[in-house]
Amino acid sequence: MTDIYTREREHRMISGQTPTQGLIARLERRDRISPAERTALGHALDPPVLHRAAELILRAGARPSDCRLLVSGLAARIKGFQNGARSITQLSIAGDFLDLHSLVMKQVDHGVLALTDCITAAVPHRLMTDLIESQPHLGRLFMLELAIDGAIQREWFHRLGRQDALGRMAHLLCELDTRIAMAELGDEDGFSLAMTQEDFADCLGLSSVHVNRTLAELRRPNLATWHAGRVEIHDRAGLVALAAFDPAYLRPHVAPI
Repeated sequence: MTDIYTREREHRMISGQTPTQGLIARLERRDRISPAERTALGHALDPPVLHRAAELILRAGARPSDCRLLVSGLAARIKGFQNGARSITQLSIAGDFLDLHSLVMKQVDHGVLALTDCITAAVPHRLMTDLIESQPHLGRLFMLELAIDGAIQREWFHRLGRQDALGRMAHLLCELDTRIAMAELGDEDGFSLAMTQEDFADCLGLSSVHVNRTLAELRRPNLATWHAGRVEIHDRAGLVALAAFDPAYLRPHVAPI
């Protein structure tokens, strides 16, 4: 097996960061990660793979033999119909496992699409099983990741049925702001978000025209702007209030498990 330091260098050459950087940063917001756990996680990763924007990283119905970690870029879990219509059911940022559930589900029921150029690194299922058995604390943290995935899905579903378009847009931006901050990828004023209006529409159950109007509504009270692939947050407290956003479902605070 390639040694961990060689793998780290390979990842830096492609993405400019270590492969586990976003994941470790987020996990450490919840619990301490030991040097042994860091090393074991690094050893389990295969070399990085580049996926171009609009490439399907994972196809619905596939039976993957590994769990794929998103090292950099933005990806989306998608569900589609035969007529070409689709929904984005979750957004994945650097540090997210794209298909951790495939370890036990075996066959996936959705696709994963690269919205931007993405770098991924895979952990073969057999090595993930070994990792969880040898590092049970990491295993519990991975269980928490799956639980948070479910919580995000419930939050989106609840708001799709009970919140207006402006509130849903504000909530999506608040969620991404929190998740990106936990992975130490944003800054005080905002974060990169290379999405199209069509992507927003597929996340929020709106038309592209409605997305355009909703983004304009956020600009008028100077809460937030989205331009040239970046979200600028001008009034975070106001945006949170508009969204009725409570980050508890994202488990943003330290609570050892």
